[in-house]
Amino acid sequence: MNTRQQEILRMLLSDAGRYFIVRNLAMNLSCSEKTIRNDFDAIDVYLAQHGSARLLRKPGIGVKLDIEEQERARLFHQLFRSVQDSGYERDDNRMAALAYELLMNTKPTTLQELADKYYVNRSVIKKDLDSLHPWLEKRKLAVVSKQKVGITIEGAEKDKRAALSKVSQLIGTTTNHFIKRQFEAYEVDIVTRELKRLEEEQSVHFTDEAFDNLLVHTLLMIRRTKLNQPISFSKQEQAFIRNKREYQWTLAFTQPLERSFSVHFSADELVYLTAHLLGAKIRSHSRIETADLPEQPLKITAEVTEILESLLRKMSSLTFIDFGQDAALKEGLGIHLSSTIHRLSYGLSVTNPLLHDIKKMYPYMFSMVIYAANELNRNFNFAIPEDEAAYLTLHFQAAIERLNKQTKLIRNIVTVCHMGIGISQILRSKLERKFSAIQVLDSVRKADLKAYLDRHPVDFIVTTIPLDGIDVPHVEVSPLLEAADIKKIASFLEQLEEHSPDASASFLQMHTEPALILTQVEVSHRFEIIEQMANLLYAKGYVEQDYAHQALLRERASSTAIGGGIAIPHGDPKLVKQSQIAIATLKEPLDWEQDKVSIVFMLALRSQEQENTKKLFHRLSLLSEQPSLVEKLIRAEQPEEIFSLL
Repeated sequence: MNTRQQEILRMLLSDAGRYFIVRNLAMNLSCSEKTIRNDFDAIDVYLAQHGSARLLRKPGIGVKLDIEEQERARLFHQLFRSVQDSGYERDDNRMAALAYELLMNTKPTTLQELADKYYVNRSVIKKDLDSLHPWLEKRKLAVVSKQKVGITIEGAEKDKRAALSKVSQLIGTTTNHFIKRQFEAYEVDIVTRELKRLEEEQSVHFTDEAFDNLLVHTLLMIRRTKLNQPISFSKQEQAFIRNKREYQWTLAFTQPLERSFSVHFSADELVYLTAHLLGAKIRSHSRIETADLPEQPLKITAEVTEILESLLRKMSSLTFIDFGQDAALKEGLGIHLSSTIHRLSYGLSVTNPLLHDIKKMYPYMFSMVIYAANELNRNFNFAIPEDEAAYLTLHFQAAIERLNKQTKLIRNIVTVCHMGIGISQILRSKLERKFSAIQVLDSVRKADLKAYLDRHPVDFIVTTIPLDGIDVPHVEVSPLLEAADIKKIASFLEQLEEHSPDASASFLQMHTEPALILTQVEVSHRFEIIEQMANLLYAKGYVEQDYAHQALLRERASSTAIGGGIAIPHGDPKLVKQSQIAIATLKEPLDWEQDKVSIVFMLALRSQEQENTKKLFHRLSLLSEQPSLVEKLIRAEQPEEIFSLL
């Protein structure tokens, strides 16, 4: 879809259920009614490709969007994500192909040669190269153009291979389909077969992601070796790697590859591949359960133990939760950190396909991990990237879930079912199995319900029939509790939490004021708005002067966009004098790394208010799932209007 079609869809999504008059749409978008009707056809195609939503058109009335709320939120997010902008899809594919070619080339190529190859003019290639610059710079690489010579990418071979393995990011995906298409099918099949043989012979099972990454790095190693582009390691690094059992695995794995591809791998290449094996995540170990074979638990080195203990101490300090007592967390983190440290030690990158979802679902825990990781980076002289931090977040979030199971607020409910004891029992069983926070006290007839409620306090009712004149919250489901019903109850539980006495919605109003709300701000870079909002908080006396600098450092470490057009930048809690929130709406959506952002919440929260902080992060995460409210906030022209909507 082009920009105008995206804007039409955004308008329809923001007020689903309302009929829009074609004439009004044409006036708003400064085009003809015929153009709008043609745009509807393009939107129809897009909707058919991305879900079950459809346009309903009624002559003389208008057009509206027929869509479920969950899909509505998903499509709203998709429009905000710059990587999903279909108007640039062809450009992205060309840019990925261009990056692959320049990274793989062993000699310079000219602008004209590239323009001819991709059927565009030289100015388009120049623009592509400008766009590639920051992506390459993050990977310690640079585009170098020399007159009468041509264009090359300069940098270490290790960094070039890392970039080659991530070229798919340029087309907005974390899968390796693009890079694998650069190789013949038989090449992919041979390496896949040998990797599976390695798993069988060594009784290990790599995660799907790790297997795919090993496949790609092996294919790249083969091609770069054939192009005489060797990698190098120091003698100390070689000696360290050769003492690992995985080095023997590499020797056995590469011997058939050398025969199949008529290539010889140097000692450095073997060390390179072993380093990837050491950093690969293993799904499980296959063990033969016999008395003759002793159990061999994974050994955690002293270095990993020290880092693990430091991480647990820092996270416990930040969150006021004693993570050090969770044995499952220690074991899982120890195994994960062992692989992480190997990857970081040898400059091996990892892409977390769940990064955006983790940041959106667990913004509080992710932010705490980023703060803890920054301290580890200083103390242990390595940098934990946000992809790795997101994996660590899952470990800590799992620990929170385990703790919540012990202290979770249990909701007491009754069921009302009109189809007899058998169905009532099935409904009860399904409810208790699907929702650990629910305790079913009883199943009663509709006729007996009022008398039952007079004697027994309940939090809410799950019913299979409509209930009239009942003040207790209730949700209606089908007797067999289908998937849609489960989602409905989950949403209902969430609403109960939101409207409980300690609900965090009011926390937003308690910690902001119209004087801290900026509307329709015009900036060209996210760092500008972060600095502007932090300085506003400083001017009001809520934070120390260095807060803006620390907020920018935090943003450089990892984007604070959480989806739905929202970003939540924040600085060091130690620099906060009084908890406050500054809010800014942007006149135009702003590129925020992989997202488009239209509303910014600058959080200044004291570390002593951890419980309120968690609730606030949860509230903002929920807000990102409410496109209608987000749209109202964005459109508001006065600070007082935004304040009243919070």
